[in-house]
Amino acid sequence: MKTISKRVTSKTRLSTSPGPALLRAAKSARKTARMHGTSVYLIRNGKIVAEKP
Repeated sequence: MKTISKRVTSKTRLSTSPGPALLRAAKSARKTARMHGTSVYLIRNGKIVAEKP
């Protein structure tokens, strides 16, 4: 039995699509945090920082 392997490159649609989705998720998280008065946690310069939106 022969196995067929598909070569995955960095240009595939699956590997390029998370960028816009992550930006939308971050925007939604900031909106929710603003509604509830909580902080948003980010990584800046290798450190975790709490930020008020």
